[in-house]
Amino acid sequence: MKGLKKIALATAIAAAPFAANAELQAMNDGAMGNVTGQAGVTIELETKVSIGQFKYTDEGSFAVNDIVLGGAGVTAEGATAGYNDLLDQLKIDIDVADDGDATIAVHTLDGNPIDWGMTVGSMELQAGATGTDSTTLISNMSGYGNLAQLDISVDTATDHLNIAAAFDVTDMDFDVEFLGVGIRDMVITGAGKNFDYDGDGSVFSADADGEFGLTDPQKLGVLSAYANVNLDVYKGAGLGASTATGVLRVDVNNVYMDMSVGAIEIGGTSIGSVAMDNVAITNTKLAVYGH
Repeated sequence: MKGLKKIALATAIAAAPFAANAELQAMNDGAMGNVTGQAGVTIELETKVSIGQFKYTDEGSFAVNDIVLGGAGVTAEGATAGYNDLLDQLKIDIDVADDGDATIAVHTLDGNPIDWGMTVGSMELQAGATGTDSTTLISNMSGYGNLAQLDISVDTATDHLNIAAAFDVTDMDFDVEFLGVGIRDMVITGAGKNFDYDGDGSVFSADADGEFGLTDPQKLGVLSAYANVNLDVYKGAGLGASTATGVLRVDVNNVYMDMSVGAIEIGGTSIGSVAMDNVAITNTKLAVYGH
């Protein structure tokens, strides 16, 4: 006990100079408000992720092997185009509003879209413990592109998670192994300025803000140049006559994009190319639950 008293005395003596030079005051409500009302957290990030295998098991299994996610340079095509293999220049802003709503916005440090790349060795269906069969669905997947927008928000009034993203795919190749089909040079972009985004009967124009609330050229450019996805994720009821409750609901509010495939190969020989202009997926709802 005497030892503890000596330690306490020594601590008090050591702290005396700091106490003498610091004017300590209790915080009032206004001062506390200034602290809690500050801007949120910003995270700067660069990374490269490798996953040997992701496996979902029911009775049999679905396995995704040799996953690599990083900058466009993780693909051979992206490296040739001069990109590195890091997912970098990321700035993530996290804020919680006064009403409890949370927002996560992904930006870039240099003002350019974020280049991304991904490779996947194979996707397989595998038999359960009583079997040995397996089927390779997709193999040799490699793709890269740019991410121009990623905004994630949680609305406490509705308990909805909203995701709004704008991206493109500069080049993607993969083999649909069990069908003997190869997809080469797949490209995904925005639907461009020849598309009626807000459904008012007129094509995209500089003053067309519509439902998107767009007012400046940069945002208008993101909408027209990149594929856009907006969806809500929440807990809800099943669809139509379904009696399911408490299911995972995914409402796809809109997907706008153009897509092309440079070559479709069967048996290693190209049978031609495919292009889809002004693709719009709207009012699409999914209910996901176990059975």
